Amino acid sequence: MSTSKVEQAGGAGYLWVDDRVPASKYLKKQLGKVFPDHWSFMLGEIALYSFIILLLSGTFLSLWFKPSMIEVVYDGSYLPLNGVKMSEAYASTLDISFDIRGGLLMRQIHHWGALFFVAAISVHLLRVFFTGAFRKPRETNWIIGVTLLTLALLEGFAGYSLPDDLLSGTGLRIAQGIMLSLPVVGSYVSFFVFGGEFPGTDFIPRLYTVHVLLVPGIILALITVHLMLVWFQKHTQFPGPGRTQRNVVGYPLFPVYAAKAGGFFFVVFGVTALMGGLFQINPIWLYGPYIPDQITAGSQPDWYIGWLDGALRLMPNIEIVFFGQWNLMLNVLVPAVIVPGIIFTAMALYPFIEQWATGDKTHHHLLDRPRNAPTRTAIGAMSLSFYVLLWIQGGNDLIANTFKINIFVITWTLRIAIFVVPPLVFVITKRICFGLQRRDRDKLLHGYESGIIKRLPNGKYYEQHQPISPEERAVLLARAEAPLPLPMPEKYDANGIKQKGYGVKKLQSRLSHFFYNEQVPMPTAAEIEEGNHHESELTAERNYEIDDARTKALAPHE
Repeated sequence: MSTSKVEQAGGAGYLWVDDRVPASKYLKKQLGKVFPDHWSFMLGEIALYSFIILLLSGTFLSLWFKPSMIEVVYDGSYLPLNGVKMSEAYASTLDISFDIRGGLLMRQIHHWGALFFVAAISVHLLRVFFTGAFRKPRETNWIIGVTLLTLALLEGFAGYSLPDDLLSGTGLRIAQGIMLSLPVVGSYVSFFVFGGEFPGTDFIPRLYTVHVLLVPGIILALITVHLMLVWFQKHTQFPGPGRTQRNVVGYPLFPVYAAKAGGFFFVVFGVTALMGGLFQINPIWLYGPYIPDQITAGSQPDWYIGWLDGALRLMPNIEIVFFGQWNLMLNVLVPAVIVPGIIFTAMALYPFIEQWATGDKTHHHLLDRPRNAPTRTAIGAMSLSFYVLLWIQGGNDLIANTFKINIFVITWTLRIAIFVVPPLVFVITKRICFGLQRRDRDKLLHGYESGIIKRLPNGKYYEQHQPISPEERAVLLARAEAPLPLPMPEKYDANGIKQKGYGVKKLQSRLSHFFYNEQVPMPTAAEIEEGNHHESELTAERNYEIDDARTKALAPHE
């Protein structure tokens, strides 16, 4: 077929579709949508691409995995386990690893992809938090992001538990202990989930359905809603020249952004495949099948569950017995249910808490620099320090064994640190933010310190200041003035009657003072002009002194 005939056929096909679905004008407009160009926006794309990799590799694995707890005798390629009784789930996982061509590679790609997925969501949420991208009108997207993180943790734990090896079985036993710690309903929840006594025979098939159908379906739906909101709410962008709350500076979706995104997908896929091919992960054949009365020494969950394991290890053994028969296991309930519940609830509600404290109801499309929101940044840093301490405690046995430290010393040190370190991190981070704000203020007023020290003929030394670039100036001027703290309300009105809603207003005022009781004011335009004028006068004075000294030096020779 000639080129002209191909073009005619393509044109006819396009007209046929456009005549029935007249979307050409709409698509042309949407393909020209502008996206900002900054590396941090790729974090969300890594999460999306990792999810696609998980779907593809998971589909491959599902063709050979048998989600059954029926007991069989293994007779496969891995000789050390030949003749050992195990579940069909574990036996099929061994078959995938040793007898299916490319099976082990796909297993490891799937596992590394899961780790990248959770990591990308976590770092993406941190970027959104520290830059204030969760503010109006994006509160809904923030809640979706927190929900996606929660579901990713659940999905990762479910997939990690499916092979029914000794390590994953240990994790399931911990999960059952968490269920049993629930007051009143704990035993009923455990019986419902496991289909009777632990481990039962129904759990792996149920977990398989949750892992391959229920949770991925919910995640896919939430990602779709998330992307639709990002598309229609306009993308956020960092401050810079020409960037305002009303525009987006960047590249169009097609062809620039589409080409970059497509290439980046193959980069993510290539790195994941490289990790799967070169770095061993979760060698289940070393652990053996799960037997309820056994446990692996030094067992560690995947990194994203490590903090929860650390919280369980950190909590003292506190149990309350009511009437000699009802146990309230605070040693499990507090670290595994109450603390995570508070953390994820606070995360989801934070945009509304900050909005309520500030009274700010306007739309925000320009991002904050973390230093320009000191309290928010300090809260984030404090939360990260809390997480890191729990994560370290999750490996206290390995740390003790590696560095020959008493495990009880590690545990008690971290029990004290969990109450001391986060508040210190909060204070130090806030001080650092204020220091960076003062440095930015000085840059606007006087330029930046060049590090060049000069000496005048009269013996004086001075550091030469250089004017900042227009790009940096635009970034520094983008810091909006933080609102003043809300005044404390009057308890009684003029008639001596207590004000309605006084308690709520008082709480709002105190929260507002917590956010804004200390500020570094932005210099006014007049102050900036005066500062630049002063620098010009200093430069002129220095030049005059230099010229005057030269004149005096040359005078005797004339």
